[in-house]
Amino acid sequence: MKISFDSLEEQIIQNFKGGEGVFKPRMHVGNYNKIMRATLPAGSSIGLHTHDTNSEIIFIISGVGTMEYDDTMEILNPGDCHYCPPGHSHSLKNNGDEDLVFYAVVPEHN
Repeated sequence: MKISFDSLEEQIIQNFKGGEGVFKPRMHVGNYNKIMRATLPAGSSIGLHTHDTNSEIIFIISGVGTMEYDDTMEILNPGDCHYCPPGHSHSLKNNGDEDLVFYAVVPEHN
């Protein structure tokens, strides 16, 4: 199944998961997965949250971000992939000067 993200509506979500600024996803929502291409503008973040019934895979396309993962900090650059398994917490911040663009897949594990 082809997903054309450019044809999906871009949402603008303020303070996503308690973060700062805006989160701009274009999202396909299926029965068992969310698949998105998203943008975090400079200075924006996704707040710290725990994946209880799902996991998340994030692949960085452009920009630089800082990922807080449990008790560690990771710098994510283009080409890097971050995985947050069920029961773990993470947050993402764009602390660069350009948009942070990434793909994310959130599969449910019920």
